[in-house]
Amino acid sequence: MAEANPTGARRTGGPGTTEAFDAVVIGAGVAGMYQVYRLREKGFRVRGIEAGSGVGGTWYWNRYPGARVDSQAYIYQYWFSEELNKAWNWSERFPAQPETEAYLNFVADHCDLRKDFDFNTRVTSARFDESTRRWRIETDTGETLDTKYFITCAGMLSAPLSAAFAGQDSFEGQVFHTARWPKEGVALAGKRVGVVGTGATGIQVIQTIAGQAGHLKVFMRTPQYIIPMRNPKYDDADREAHKAGFQAMRQRVQRTFAGFDYDFPERSFHDMTVQERRAVMEEIWADGSLSFWLASFAEMFVDPAVNEEVSEFVREKMRERIKDPELAAKLIPTTYGFGTHRVPLETRYLEAFLRPDVELVDVREAPIECIVPKGVMTADGTVHELDILILATGFDAGTGALTRIDIRGRGGRSLKDDWNADIRTTMGLMVHGYPNLFTTAAPLAPSAALCNMTTCLQQQVDWITDCILYMESQGHRVIEPTKAFEDSWVAHHDAVADATLVTKTDSWYMGSNVAGKPRRLLSYIGGVGGYRQKCEDVAARHYEGFSLAR
Repeated sequence: MAEANPTGARRTGGPGTTEAFDAVVIGAGVAGMYQVYRLREKGFRVRGIEAGSGVGGTWYWNRYPGARVDSQAYIYQYWFSEELNKAWNWSERFPAQPETEAYLNFVADHCDLRKDFDFNTRVTSARFDESTRRWRIETDTGETLDTKYFITCAGMLSAPLSAAFAGQDSFEGQVFHTARWPKEGVALAGKRVGVVGTGATGIQVIQTIAGQAGHLKVFMRTPQYIIPMRNPKYDDADREAHKAGFQAMRQRVQRTFAGFDYDFPERSFHDMTVQERRAVMEEIWADGSLSFWLASFAEMFVDPAVNEEVSEFVREKMRERIKDPELAAKLIPTTYGFGTHRVPLETRYLEAFLRPDVELVDVREAPIECIVPKGVMTADGTVHELDILILATGFDAGTGALTRIDIRGRGGRSLKDDWNADIRTTMGLMVHGYPNLFTTAAPLAPSAALCNMTTCLQQQVDWITDCILYMESQGHRVIEPTKAFEDSWVAHHDAVADATLVTKTDSWYMGSNVAGKPRRLLSYIGGVGGYRQKCEDVAARHYEGFSLAR
């Protein structure tokens, strides 16, 4: 194991110092690690900045009970090295957080990446200096980094909504947001525990701690469609088969709709009989993966009748597991269609509510009013007394990681102000008005929500790296998308989005979970393969739509 920077110590100088780099990268997750690796291997002087004490990104921060990846292990990986693939052995189809974090640490060790990161460090501000045409980046350690290229790999779900309710500070018990779960864990035995939120994270927490806590109260506003996870353990034969198919899989995931190894069938929903459609749904349902959402019928995203037939199939599957009509009415969605929200995988989540020590609090009937010293007060005046409050309240997705930093572009314009008015990017890779600022997992690209993240993040890093190499080879100092090109991308993005049912539903996909956030589908829904082709076309035309200057 590499011993470079084993304690997560900072690498740059002390407070008040300024150090120059070719590129500065925010984040040591899947994208940030790969971006630092790519640029370093091309000879650039690059520095990564990471708020945590180690690598892993999402899998460093999200260590709540039950945290587990819901992309298959054999595609949730790096594709730049078959050697890495052969050296790592996954234990199961959908690994838990510790295993995924261990994998990313293995990659960091293998590529000796820690020496290129400042850990325990946050970027507080970044300003583009028009006189030098470089970025000046300030950190919370008092250091200044001077860089030509500023690349954000901060993640699309990394700005937790932790101050969720009035009076939260008055609570006499313990409060934890799932995205900031203590490394040492939390003692739940015998405690009165409340969980607020039933999205993908909340579901993982609830199904895991039901039976661990003394009594569990689940505060639910929006019931979720769910897919039962099928998670077999891998043996040596399974692992060897996946390793043998590495190159084919590497090519496959780049061109599918959502960056997985599965895709929508060519045969139309409307060309099948009711019986044939039922057979297809039963078969894909049994797979126990996100394929039921992302590889069954593409028509369910645009055709209300198709969506209702698929939705009713899922409701039927859920009813089979909940015999209590009153409970079923609360847990089974009816006000929106399947697939228009993020669809979670689960393991006996519904059965958790059949336990005598688990209680469902429907906050549609009586919304949470505030937090009081003894617990949660709902609008009907009830105080739900708790010892521990777990907030699975989500994130300021897509934008929050960057709007929490004071980023200033040309003329001192503020990215926070710009995005508070209108969420716009150019292909999710750059923003007009912010020269030499590259973004991954930013709005208006599949990587913002609708993609197996390792597929899309690596694609974006490769595009950014190739763009920088092109600039250097041509002697260019500055690149920025033109307003006209950004306008055309936003218009295209919206036209594709507005043709779907996703934009008709309130969810974090639309920014609906953050008060005052501009309403726009955060993720490009035109498909990973199509998006990749558009990116390749722009590069092949020497970055048409971007202004390059020497």
